[in-house]
Amino acid sequence: MPLLGVVFYFSKTPRFVPESLMKAKVFSISILTIVLPILLFYLLRTINKVDTFHLETVKERRLPLIINSFIIILILIRVLPLDEISELYFFFIGILISTITCFALALANFKASIHMIASAGFFMFAIAVAIHFKININGTIALMCIILGAIATSRLHMKAHTIIELIAGFFVGLLPQLILFNYWM
Repeated sequence: MPLLGVVFYFSKTPRFVPESLMKAKVFSISILTIVLPILLFYLLRTINKVDTFHLETVKERRLPLIINSFIIILILIRVLPLDEISELYFFFIGILISTITCFALALANFKASIHMIASAGFFMFAIAVAIHFKININGTIALMCIILGAIATSRLHMKAHTIIELIAGFFVGLLPQLILFNYWM
């Protein structure tokens, strides 16, 4: 979802961003949010810190969430500093807050849905970008509502989460983006 948010931003913003800078940001974020986490997952699996990709137990989620927090901090420091693209900087601050909140919930033995956190965070960011730049993304909003419903339904069908865990995940993802919208608007 972080990569999707960055691509969405670059595709919808009327602000001029040089193509070389756009490609560099997308490439860097692809490496840091897709390739690196996959490699770290296999490392964690090799040293028996996680059993499956699904991170079914609350205990299994803790270390990957800490690692993800450090990756997001690295992105904020090296790839998206505040003085370059403030909208994306605050998008990633929201992601960091959601990740830390999810970790705190995991410490309290509560398994919030990370799928819902990620999709709700992107959903709110897309709405914020549309409001900020006064662009019409009604189709995207409708599609995201369908996707959010599909994600929630699939997580319930697979018995991976309860309704409370899905609702908590939705708000853990949505609220930081909503609150931070005031800082970059």
